[in-house]
Formats: sequence, structure tokens, C-alpha cells
Amino acid sequence: MLIGTGIFLAIAMLAFGLLFLRLHTLPERMAHRGHKLQFEIVAVLGLLALFTQMHIFWMVGLLLALIDLPDFTGPLRRIAGSAEMVAGLKPGGGDTIGEEDAAGQPLGHDAVKEQAERNATEIAPPQRAAEIARARHEA
Repeated sequence: MLIGTGIFLAIAMLAFGLLFLRLHTLPERMAHRGHKLQFEIVAVLGLLALFTQMHIFWMVGLLLALIDLPDFTGPLRRIAGSAEMVAGLKPGGGDTIGEEDAAGQPLGHDAVKEQAERNATEIAPPQRAAEIARARHEA
């Protein structure tokens, strides 16, 4: 009888532990299943709740897993692409840092003018690029 009780208690403790961990990872599994943008935040909040035993982290993670945050990156990329096109840059050319300003030093007026001319020759048609290059050497 005592051995049976010990086996029952061991199985009950194992089942309770598995149930606790499954319930504890519920927000993370919900966010992963829904392919949410905030999946990493929910996972970190779940770990914080597990290690600190502060249930507010678990509740915030559950709320974040339930809420579908809008994707702002798509429209912002389209806006940036349109602004690059209006500025005369090639697509994706506005997010690069030039060699002169990589050190964080502010560029002088002449350096900015040269960089603008370089960008213009990169996107200009071949005939116009030759004219720009010729005008640059004459000046």
C-alpha cells in the first residue's frame, strides 16, 4: 500500500509539473502559432515570469499574444522608397552611409556637394552621367 501511494504521488507530481509548464508557455505558443511580430517579447516575458515568480509578466505576455499589432514596416518601406525616388536616388540607396561620414563627422558643404554629384552619376543615364563627369572635371 505504501509503495502504491509513493508511485501515485510521483506520477501526480510529474503530471502537475507538466501541466504547470504547459500552462506557463501558453502565451508563447499562442504568439508562435499566430506568427506574431511580438513573439520574442512574449517569450522573454514568459521566462521572466518563470524565474521571478511575478505573475504580471505572464499576464502581460498573454495580452501581447492575444493582441495583433499592426505591421508598420511595410508602409514605412514604401514611403522610404518613394522619398528615394523623389530625391533621385536608386532604390535602397538612401540607407547607406558614405565613407566620409562613417566616422560620425559632419560633412562640409563641398563634401556634401561631391556626394550628391556621385549619387547623380550613379542613377543618371549614361549620356547624362558623361556630362556630369565632364562638368565636374572642368570645375
